[in-house]
Amino acid sequence: MPDNISSVTEGLRTGNRAVIWGIAAIAMILAVAAALLFLSLPDANAFNTRVERIFVENDALTSPGEIKLLEVLAQSGTAFAEVLSSYRVIIFILLVFATALMIAALVLLVIFVSLNRRMSEIQRAGIEVQRLRILRGENAVMLNDMAFTLTPAAIETLAVLAEARMDDDILTGAQIEAVISGRPEADCDEAAGATRIKRLRDALGNQLVAELLVRNISRKGYTLTVAKEAIRVD
Repeated sequence: MPDNISSVTEGLRTGNRAVIWGIAAIAMILAVAAALLFLSLPDANAFNTRVERIFVENDALTSPGEIKLLEVLAQSGTAFAEVLSSYRVIIFILLVFATALMIAALVLLVIFVSLNRRMSEIQRAGIEVQRLRILRGENAVMLNDMAFTLTPAAIETLAVLAEARMDDDILTGAQIEAVISGRPEADCDEAAGATRIKRLRDALGNQLVAELLVRNISRKGYTLTVAKEAIRVD
C-alpha cells in the first residue's frame, strides 16, 4: 500500500506540473500571437499623418471645394483611427477570451484524466483480495465475500498456485502441469500450463478479478497476488 500511495502522489505531482506548464505554454503562445497581431496592425494615426502631409505639401489648395475635400479627408482619418482603436480592443478581448477557454479546457482535461485514474484506483482497491479460500470439495473459491463456482480443473490449478504462493514460489507453466498431472517436469509442456492458467481466468469470468488474482511475471512464471497469510485451502 505505501508503494501505491507514493505512486499516486507522484502521479498527482506530475499532473500538477503538467497543468502549470500547459497553462504557461498556452499563455505564452497567445501572448506571442497577440504581439505579432498588434504589431502588424497599422498605426491608428497613419491616415491622419497622410492627410496632414497633403495639407502641408499642397498649400496652394485654396478654393472652397478643395478645402472641403481636405476637411472630408481629415474627418475620414479621424474615423479610421477610431475604428482601428475599437478593433484593437475587440481583438484584445477575443484573445483574453480564447486564453480563458484554452486554459479551462486544459484544466478540465486534466481533471477528467485524474478522475479516471482515481476511479480505477478505487475500483481496484474495492476488489482487492483480502481473503482467499479454496473449497476443493465444493469446486468453489471465496474472494473476500464473493463466491465463484469453478470447474475441478480450474480449482486444481488455483490450489497449486495457492500452495506455491504460501511457499513463496513462482511456478512456470511446465511446473504447474507437472504438479497437476504428476508427470516429470521435463515431460511437460510450458503451453499446457499456460492453457490451464487461461482456463482459470476464463472460469473466474471477471477480467479485472482475474488480473488482480493471477499474475504473470515475465520469464519467471505465475503467482497469486495475494498475501500468503490470507490464503486458505480446504
